[in-house]
Amino acid sequence: MSQEAKLKEAAKESLKQSTDPLEKLRNHCLTQGYAGILSLGKLFRRLDKDRSWTLSKDELSAGVSQFGLDLSEADINKLFSGFEKDGQSGINYEEFLDALRPEMSEPRKAAVMAVFKHLDKTGDGVVSIEDLKGVYSAKNHPKVKKGEITEEEVLKKFLGIFETNTSVDGKITKQEFLDYYSGLSKAIDEDEYFITVVNMSWGL
Repeated sequence: MSQEAKLKEAAKESLKQSTDPLEKLRNHCLTQGYAGILSLGKLFRRLDKDRSWTLSKDELSAGVSQFGLDLSEADINKLFSGFEKDGQSGINYEEFLDALRPEMSEPRKAAVMAVFKHLDKTGDGVVSIEDLKGVYSAKNHPKVKKGEITEEEVLKKFLGIFETNTSVDGKITKQEFLDYYSGLSKAIDEDEYFITVVNMSWGL
């Protein structure tokens, strides 16, 4: 069984035992694997149509429901009130997602952010295909050599690790990068091994 499969199974068992709504949502995300929290984050950002970085209680409830978790009204109220600041403006979903992510040690966060900085050649806070062209060459890919696919198609597939059915835009934000790696981090016990996996994934 792969590390990701073990993570999913452990999360399913934890979900059965969870009583706190934030813990329920975290475990539900992890039942979907490394990209579970990434998927939820993309869903929240899609719901935020006016780009206010906030969600109302109804939007939070709709997002959780669309994500496949059936929470009671009491659970939604508890989730919302735990992050709502002034009774009017809704919740900042980036703060919410930050609390939802499995905790990563500082060395792990530093390693993930170092990779992101390395990939973000333009320094605009987003990793795109153009950024990847400077650090990841697809010219020697067998299918590129045969003319079956283009180098750009390979790069898009590479970026697809971070894409979900809630958003396919060919770009990775810093938060999305953290969302993905927080799931991977949960599946790996040792800092040193996690950092090695992250660095080797990107040829560092």
